Amino acid sequence: MLIPLKIPPGIYRNGTNYQAQGRWYDASLVRFFEGTIRPVGGWRRPLSGAVSGLARGMFPWRDYGTNRWVAIGTHSGLYIYNGGSLYNVTPSGFSSGRADSLPGNGFGGGVFGTGAFGAAPVVVGVLDATTWSFDNWGQYLVGCSNYDGKLYQWELNTGTIAAVISGAPTGCVATMVTAERYQLALGASSNPRQIKWCDQEVNTTWTPSSTNTAGDVELQTNGRIRCGRRLPNEVLIWTDTDVHSLQYVGPPFIYAVRRVGGFCGIAGPNAVAVIEAGAAWMGGNGFFYYDGALRDIPCDVSDYVFGDINLVQLAKVYAGHNSKFGEVWWFYCSSASDEVDRYVTWNYREKTWNIGSLARTCWADSGVFPYPMAVDASGYVYEHEYGWTNNGTAITTGRYATSGPVELGTGEQIMAVRQMVPDEKTSGQVNMTFTTKFTPEGDTSSYGPYTPSAYTDMRFTGRQVAMQLLGATDADWRVGNIRLDAVAGGRR
Repeated sequence: MLIPLKIPPGIYRNGTNYQAQGRWYDASLVRFFEGTIRPVGGWRRPLSGAVSGLARGMFPWRDYGTNRWVAIGTHSGLYIYNGGSLYNVTPSGFSSGRADSLPGNGFGGGVFGTGAFGAAPVVVGVLDATTWSFDNWGQYLVGCSNYDGKLYQWELNTGTIAAVISGAPTGCVATMVTAERYQLALGASSNPRQIKWCDQEVNTTWTPSSTNTAGDVELQTNGRIRCGRRLPNEVLIWTDTDVHSLQYVGPPFIYAVRRVGGFCGIAGPNAVAVIEAGAAWMGGNGFFYYDGALRDIPCDVSDYVFGDINLVQLAKVYAGHNSKFGEVWWFYCSSASDEVDRYVTWNYREKTWNIGSLARTCWADSGVFPYPMAVDASGYVYEHEYGWTNNGTAITTGRYATSGPVELGTGEQIMAVRQMVPDEKTSGQVNMTFTTKFTPEGDTSSYGPYTPSAYTDMRFTGRQVAMQLLGATDADWRVGNIRLDAVAGGRR
């Protein structure tokens, strides 16, 4: 009889491998899309040069003409890319920050009972790695490094550097521009709960008076402001413990603030992506979504992500939107790495999760430029979803998906598999390996790899089987429905 391997899309990685029965358990550089598994697109370097320092902020925009720009902020500088050249526009007097987060020390840190009595203090706080926030003020770029704390503006002249905005507050952690044309200074004047805004359409006037609409508000929170994002009808402000909504109410107060929810603080300043009419972000132990109402995002891989994440380096988490496929990617550091080495992906259209390995320190969606763009830890800029290779180098088996155990038939008897029948798009594009067991705790036996054709002969027996797909070509392959021709049999 033909046994279909009907494995639903998405990765399930909570609990044990056996709990992932009938689901995909592991993957990298593949995506589940429109009922098939297919490869994630490749990437290329559009220029040979690299930025200096660790890139922790990226922002594409257009000027009033036809020119396209990308700002890239590193812990040590500011760079502009225009699709052909890279320019260093680091401001004069800019304070270089931290490439890595550093653990603080103090009494009470760490797990109770660890270490010897009288030993040196353990980790209690974290000095965050330097990140950038950007926005456009009309056609000009405005930005802020959370270590340097000043607000800067760059006015499209590649022969000049960015300059401090006159009269703007210092000691800020982030900046952004509202739909009403107010520039915000978040965590202004070294107050981790204060938000200041300039006069409307005049970002050199920040001191409130009877003749302007500049102002400020202080959040009622026990957290510290990390970032802000503009949504269609409001601005969301994240702290490390909660989220607040800033809404325009007009003179004399200009903005009113309300707390959206608690216990949903953000993992790092760039751990949020604005998608369609809402925002999705990674918290310290879960994922959240807001579109006028706050909710948890059920996650099939939360154990995998939060059980193996570098808590000291949470400031490096970077959320990237890939709108073409309806995906949000979070790049993060595993517990064994101080630099980004993994990603977790949520497909918000198909409600599936995915995981993999890819080192990208910041990301910008397509739209201004034809391809999504990202930067690696060496400072190289990449165009993603371009071709199928790693800048000309083969990926092939670096793209894979592995299932949890799938029962052969009812699982009550041993089945002998004689042949595989793939769908038409699978033939010759991937290699497949099958691992069988007779009991969940029993020994495993592997068979393959097989290169699928219209009918692929094979011989193995078992009560359950796990399947691994490995890319055989750097091409746009698909894996859809797979059926196994099997009969009841014995161990011999």
